[in-house]
Amino acid sequence: MSEITTQLNAGDGHAECAPEKLLPLVYDELRYLASQRLRRGAEGVTLQPTALVHEAWLRLMHQRGREWNDRNHFFRAAALAMRHILVDRARQKASLKRGSRPERVELADLQLSAPEQDERVLIVNDALVRLEAEDPESARLVTLKFFGGFTNQETAAVLGVSERTLERQWAYARASLYRLIQAVDGPAVAAAPTEREVAP
Repeated sequence: MSEITTQLNAGDGHAECAPEKLLPLVYDELRYLASQRLRRGAEGVTLQPTALVHEAWLRLMHQRGREWNDRNHFFRAAALAMRHILVDRARQKASLKRGSRPERVELADLQLSAPEQDERVLIVNDALVRLEAEDPESARLVTLKFFGGFTNQETAAVLGVSERTLERQWAYARASLYRLIQAVDGPAVAAAPTEREVAP
């Protein structure tokens, strides 16, 4: 059992361990994941990895009845917190643009080139909300890779599957996400994550 899991299980299996004991154990990995996620984003993203980690940490520490079973459960929760932060920031920036609408482009080779990063985050998140309703496991996988910045190897470790299985699951999850993105407003709207953003 890792030291992180030991800390998370302190106190009858509840994640009420002292934050000052947990933070040093997870900080470097959280910062690495944050920098991976932001590096894979488009130009113009002003949020720094340290700021994203600090915001995610505050959200995690202020969750009601927070309970993380182990290290993998904690990092899944961290990826979800990063997702909410990035979506909230994208919504705030979008609200400042009068009359802005996501640009409609053709889906070519399952890559995005035209819409800005903030628009991409919002469109992917909207599709992800629908994916959560129909396939929670695929939605969890997209959250880890697109919003959490996890590689295939890291994602497989967090989900407890082999990389080969993960690759099959990711192909299916990505296809499901693209289908939902294309279904927005009838005509195809291509705002899926780029290969750079979801590189293995």
